[in-house]
Amino acid sequence: MPLELSDKATIVFQGDSITDCGRTSSPNPETSLGVGYPYLLSAMLGADYPDVELTFINRGISGNRVKDLQGRWKKDCLDHNPDIVSILIGVNDTWRRYDSNSTTNADEYEDAYRDILEQTAKTGAQIIILEPFLLPIPEDRKMWREDLDPKIHVARKLACEFAAAYVPLDGIFAAASIEREHSFWAADGVHPTPAGYGLITKSWLEAAGL
Repeated sequence: MPLELSDKATIVFQGDSITDCGRTSSPNPETSLGVGYPYLLSAMLGADYPDVELTFINRGISGNRVKDLQGRWKKDCLDHNPDIVSILIGVNDTWRRYDSNSTTNADEYEDAYRDILEQTAKTGAQIIILEPFLLPIPEDRKMWREDLDPKIHVARKLACEFAAAYVPLDGIFAAASIEREHSFWAADGVHPTPAGYGLITKSWLEAAGL
């Protein structure tokens, strides 16, 4: 289902470092969009819809898990009265299992994610969910699959219930890696290169029908 833009629309981007992409370390983190896909989307949508008064807000924070989003959802999302909410979260819920022995199982991930989606749905905001993704570099990333794959299935399930649009990034990056090596898209398997951010931007626009 295509997202709808009215004459005036606020788009809030939420997530972890993939969304943050330098925002929180900038001189003006409250207004910065970072240098990743939120910035690229603001450029593309601004150029394509100059007659629409668009406000772009990035509230991605590096290292966040879904429970972190849940804890700050009102202040960092709902209080901005968004018309569109874009969410990409999940890889840190997996990563912390392997670097800190702090596990978020699939049920916990679903419960917290469902809570923020239910809160958002009550406002009437349109929701676009971006699938968490992972490429198999370096070698240790391969073992992460057993933890991340169930979370991807949760994201897909919740998208069917709550989202106006869904971006299947794990599959998109896997397909792109047939054309170019994994490191071309994400050097550490998680954080996109400029080309990787371009791929997210292009895929977001296609899924949103914009």
